[in-house]
Amino acid sequence: MTDLLDRNLQRSYSELQKDYDLLTEEIQFLRNSERTDDLSPRERFRLKKQIEEAEAEREQIGQQLQELEKTSPSSAEYLYRSLLRLGYRPQVRLFRKLIEVESVASFLIHGLPDYGQRWLLNRLVVQYVPYLLTGKIVPINVSRKVRRNDVSALWRDVAGRVGLRGKQYTLSEIAEQVCQCLQTQNLLFVFHEVEMMPETTLSELINNFWLPLIIKVQEQSSQARKFKLLMFLIDYEGCVGSWKVPFAEKLNSNREPQTLFIPPIITEFSDNDLMDWMETEYDNLPPVLTAQVDNTVETILANSDNGIPERVLETICIRCGCDWYEESEKWLKL
Repeated sequence: MTDLLDRNLQRSYSELQKDYDLLTEEIQFLRNSERTDDLSPRERFRLKKQIEEAEAEREQIGQQLQELEKTSPSSAEYLYRSLLRLGYRPQVRLFRKLIEVESVASFLIHGLPDYGQRWLLNRLVVQYVPYLLTGKIVPINVSRKVRRNDVSALWRDVAGRVGLRGKQYTLSEIAEQVCQCLQTQNLLFVFHEVEMMPETTLSELINNFWLPLIIKVQEQSSQARKFKLLMFLIDYEGCVGSWKVPFAEKLNSNREPQTLFIPPIITEFSDNDLMDWMETEYDNLPPVLTAQVDNTVETILANSDNGIPERVLETICIRCGCDWYEESEKWLKL
């Protein structure tokens, strides 16, 4: 009986999550349509009302999802959902603003080793653009492709993953193929270990591939631009932010094509980060964490080299009787 109940809860949750994701896509599409200049006042008013209705419906579904989360039978899954709300505030804040107004965007995630770059990548996608997980995902491990500065191998890998095979393609041809993919699905690029990439190659990636691609996509009709294109660059050493490549630190109010958005580098979790998280998540966390909050925070920081993010996550999992290494393999989808 318990197993049947668990399956029914999971089915209900999955169906609601799909509805929530579809409404998020619809709202994004309506907002893009609203920004066109050739709308009459009546059409603009109608779009505004449609957005309001869709947002109200999404809010209602979000409340239902929260209620179902409270009945989740898996303590590990429950802890995971709470951990998704711990720390990384500057990075999350910029990303949320970015995806609210842009359907095409690139985002750098950078920090020292063990600062949770991959965790943050998954958190941003799972929490704010989960529908990308059902689209086309293009993961590229840079360290395997440019170890000998073989840039052509990197572009060949990118081309092959978007459906171009059999010869060496130019960056312009790859960008054209990406535009074709965007006619039918969302597209997510993830470049892992970009710190292994020569600085000149990263400049080439941005200037000769990404910027022309943004322009190509923006030249398409609003109907053709209903799918989202995101590119994440993941730096596991915290050095790329100092390179001489074109970065954008804030949104462009003129809506001109922008290059790579760079949030603040990831820093250690502070005692305030942990205290705020425990207060916000108090009802969702096990007593082993909330019984003596001050002592718990002090212990977590002492066992994580004073707040190194991945070690904080591991320490919290240990205190909750959860195997971080085993569970993170399930949690990290990208």
